[in-house]
Amino acid sequence: MRISARRRLPAAIAAVAVGIGAATVAVLAPGSDASAASGCQVAYRVNQWSGGFVAYVDVTAGTSPVHGWTVTWTYSAGQQITSSWSAQVSQSGSAVTATSMSYNADLAAGATTEFGVQGTSGASNPVPTDLAVTGSGCAGTGTPSTTPSPSRSASPSPTPSRSASVSPTPSRSPSPSPTVTPPTSPPPAGCGSATVCDGFENQAAGTPSGDWAISYPNCSGSSTATIDTTTAHSGGKSLRVNGAAGYCNHIFVGPTRSLTGIGPVWYARFYVRHTTALPAAHVAFAAMRDAADGGNDLRMGGQNGALQWNRQSDDATLPEQSPTGVSLSVPLPTNQWTCVEFMVNGTAGTMQTWVNGTDVAGLHEDGTPTQDVDRQWLSRANWRPQLTDFRLGWEAYGDGADTLWYDDVALGATRIGC
Repeated sequence: MRISARRRLPAAIAAVAVGIGAATVAVLAPGSDASAASGCQVAYRVNQWSGGFVAYVDVTAGTSPVHGWTVTWTYSAGQQITSSWSAQVSQSGSAVTATSMSYNADLAAGATTEFGVQGTSGASNPVPTDLAVTGSGCAGTGTPSTTPSPSRSASPSPTPSRSASVSPTPSRSPSPSPTVTPPTSPPPAGCGSATVCDGFENQAAGTPSGDWAISYPNCSGSSTATIDTTTAHSGGKSLRVNGAAGYCNHIFVGPTRSLTGIGPVWYARFYVRHTTALPAAHVAFAAMRDAADGGNDLRMGGQNGALQWNRQSDDATLPEQSPTGVSLSVPLPTNQWTCVEFMVNGTAGTMQTWVNGTDVAGLHEDGTPTQDVDRQWLSRANWRPQLTDFRLGWEAYGDGADTLWYDDVALGATRIGC
C-alpha cells in the first residue's frame, strides 16, 4: 500500500505570545498584513530550559500554493542546533537554513507544515529577529512584526542531545516542560482534566476555525471538511468530512492549540459516524505526528474491512493483516455513532484501543510479540512514540470514499471514557 506524506495543521500564527519558558514570533512576507495574509508566513516558538531548547517552526502558505520553501534565521546568543526533523537544516556559525523535505514541500493555499530543531543555549536564548521564508508562491521574504524576550523556564534540564550534527531524526532527550497554548474558547464540561474537550458547539457552520483548522496532505483535492448543524452525537453540531477516494484527496482537521503538555502517555476519545463500510484497501481517519519517528504519522484507520493501526515509516500494521489478525479486530459500524478510545504510551511503547468501551484484542499492543497481533509491529525494537498533534479526517490510498462525522473529541493524559 502507498505510504502518505506527513501533514501539519494550519494555525493562526500572526500573533506574538510569550509564556514561561516559551516564546513565539510570527513573520509575514512583504506586502502582507495580519488580516490579508496574502504571502507566506513563518512562526517560531520555543520551549527552553537551562542550557537547551526545542523550537518549532510553522510555515504557512498565503493565498497562493507553495512548491518548495526555505526558512532562514540568525541566532544572536551562540545557540547551536544539535538535531532537527521534518526539514533539511544546516547551521553555519550563527546562520541557520531550513529547506523543505519532499513530503512537505507542496502546500495548498492557507495550509501549514511544521518542522523542529533542538539545540543548546547559554545564559540567554532570544528568539531570532530575522526570520524569513522564501519559496515559489511565497512572494519574497519577511521581517518579524515584533521581537519578544522569552522568560527562562524553571523546569529541570533534560538530558542533552548526544549528537553534535544536524540530523533529520529528532533527539530522544526528554522534552522540556511545555507551555500549552490556551484555547480560544472554554471546553465543555465532562472531560475532567483533558487538554482538549470539544463538541464543536462553539464553531460556526461552514469551515472550521479558531480552535480547529484544516490541513491538506500533499495537495488539495475534492475532499471537504465542514461544521455540520444537521447531524450530531450531542448538542447541535459536529465535524463532517466528505472523504473522496485517491491519494490527492486527503484532508484532516485538528486542534490548533499545543498538545505537548499532555505528556508521554496519550488518551483519546471521539465519536465517529460514517456511511460506507471500511474497504479492503488501506484508509485512515485519524493521524498523529511522531517526532521520534522522523515526523512520520501514527495512523488509525481500516484495512480488510476492520479497524487497524498503521505506522507510516515502515507500513507496519496492528493487527497483522492475516485472516486471524483481522478477525481479532472489529469493523467500524455504519450509520450509527461509535465511541472510539485509544491509549498510546510513549514511555513503554504500548497501545490499547476500545470501541464502545470494549477492549479490542487485535488493537492491543502490550510489548510482548504475539502472532497475528503485534509481532510485526514489535519487529522494530524500542519503538517509543513522541506524539505532537492529532487530526481527524480521511486518507484513501486508492479505492475508498466515505462521508464521516466526528463529535465530542477529548485528548488527555488519563482515560476519559465514553
